[in-house]
Amino acid sequence: MQDTSPLITIPPSDLAGWVARLRQAQIPVLAETVAEIRQLAELEEARGCVDPQMLASACQSDPLMTVRVLAHAGQHRSHHQVTDAETLTAAIMLMGIGRFFDAFTDLPVIEERLADHPRALAGVQAVLQRARRAGQFALGFANHRMDGDAAAMHTAATLHDLAEMLLWCHAPNLALEIAARQAADPALRSTDAQEAVLHTTLPAIEQALMRTWRLPDILIQLTDDSAHHALIAPQRRTVQLAVRLARHSSQGWHNPALPDDLQDIADWLTLSVSATQRLLHDLDS
Repeated sequence: MQDTSPLITIPPSDLAGWVARLRQAQIPVLAETVAEIRQLAELEEARGCVDPQMLASACQSDPLMTVRVLAHAGQHRSHHQVTDAETLTAAIMLMGIGRFFDAFTDLPVIEERLADHPRALAGVQAVLQRARRAGQFALGFANHRMDGDAAAMHTAATLHDLAEMLLWCHAPNLALEIAARQAADPALRSTDAQEAVLHTTLPAIEQALMRTWRLPDILIQLTDDSAHHALIAPQRRTVQLAVRLARHSSQGWHNPALPDDLQDIADWLTLSVSATQRLLHDLDS
């Protein structure tokens, strides 16, 4: 499906304006995700053998598809449902296979939306790749620590930069302006560049959208770097370390911030630095 919603060229004046614009816009997904879901729909039609785990596997490598599914589950939550669907598999189980295909077989495609904006397409692809790596790191750290919320931490790390993904898709020129300002002044803080261009920050937009879409509370809390949720503090630490590592290593393993990241991760996992390096290599392979 072609996304015909207009690109945002003039920034709204405040956070509420951004939320109003983005909640009305379609969330585009990767072409490969659309193709995989189409193949599963054909398989279900022919054999009736598709299960929630198969669908979750098709969605989980695409952060924007992940948020589409979780937002749909949150906004169509039954009054009898007493707990959040915190994973893709749980959300798909609750909606059912048939309803999944009804809701997600005609989706807008990122590559089509940004066909005339190649720099923005490269920008969102870089953020999506960084998000996947953050998710893998978070899952690996959580499994090493034998944390029962490993799946939620994987999803939270994957969605941590959701607002940046949406900005590239729906306001590519504004995203490019922020990138240009930071390139021109490496000392410029990300939030200061965002405030100057957007009149708010991407983390603020992200948290507001997640609440508007009724995403699971644990994901909202795990992606909120400004708050202190004492009950999930260890899980937030895991997510933050994974996101930091993915960001600092996105252009390779020579960023000057990486030694500090490596030491912090080693301390968190109670490993030596050399053992941590081996673990990171395995997780990133």
